[in-house]
Amino acid sequence: MYLAFHNLTKKPFSMTADPSFLFVTKQHREALVGLTSAVLDRKGVLVLSGIAGSGKTTLLSWVLQRLACDQLKTSVILNPTLTREEFLEMVMLDFGIAEIPASKAQRLWLLQAFLVNGVKEGKVNVLVVDEAHKLSYELLEEIRLLGNLECGEEKLLQILLLGQSELDEILSRPELWQFKQRISMRLAIGSLAPLEVEPYIRHRWAIAGGQEHPFSPEAIDRIRIYSKGVPRLINALCDNALTEAFADESRSVNEWHVDTAAADLLLAQRPKPPVATAAAAAVGSAAASPPVPAPPVAAPAAMPAAITGHAVNGAAAVSGVNGAHAVAPLAPAPPELIPRRKRGFLFRWAEKLGFTEEL
Repeated sequence: MYLAFHNLTKKPFSMTADPSFLFVTKQHREALVGLTSAVLDRKGVLVLSGIAGSGKTTLLSWVLQRLACDQLKTSVILNPTLTREEFLEMVMLDFGIAEIPASKAQRLWLLQAFLVNGVKEGKVNVLVVDEAHKLSYELLEEIRLLGNLECGEEKLLQILLLGQSELDEILSRPELWQFKQRISMRLAIGSLAPLEVEPYIRHRWAIAGGQEHPFSPEAIDRIRIYSKGVPRLINALCDNALTEAFADESRSVNEWHVDTAAADLLLAQRPKPPVATAAAAAVGSAAASPPVPAPPVAAPAAMPAAITGHAVNGAAAVSGVNGAHAVAPLAPAPPELIPRRKRGFLFRWAEKLGFTEEL
């Protein structure tokens, strides 16, 4: 929506795990080295954990993309909420084994033959399980048994488990002691440090083809607060704030745009719209001035009690002195003195597309 407006070649804050946008911090560099060495050295089982949205999948995608295709045979399981039979079938299908036998014994025999052939070709067989914190005990036991497959002194299958931080607690349970013993390396990544948020935004903006990013220092501060340094939340906030700014036809993103984006994402309360017009300031000044008392008005012969202090048929009840009342017509405020209400970007875009008229 805002790409041409900012002369961008692609979305800078996409929610997909695009390895070309990887922002390498010290913790990411350590994880990259660990992942690469674990795969190439055939170390068996590796665990990469971290908070949701910290970029674990992006990190793994970068490693697998950088390793030569002729070095690896990979099977990537993105949804591990399967039965043991379904899991084994999914592993084989993603390795490219099309003919799946009905018998589990035949499946294991076929899979082992496939892995042995890969080792003879000089390739590394890698099984990647994302969202591994959702693995059941039965599936973890199945993975452990697959990790037992060996050819001579080498492991036939390298297993990488990626999951949220609770994966470490799950693997520390007493009933998973045998699985825990087979873990050769543990890695972890967390949220970005406060001083890394602005470089992260600048990095992604440059990768997308932009020059200087449009976020003001105040907007960056708001993003730090709302996102708590979680890359996925930073992306969501930046993308929505850019859309808000685009709807305002503003090339800069200010703190109000970020506050509104945070409210849309239920990360904060909705902010009050900024009032910057002279007419609106005049209204505020008039409201702050003390009221001028009205002159006494004689009460009519019969005054309905219902109109005391209320509007009646488009008229306003005006209080006088000594309890006297009169009915004066309501005068509409001049249009130039009515502050324009800030509307959501979807409503404003509906106007631009001709779906509604100005009210």
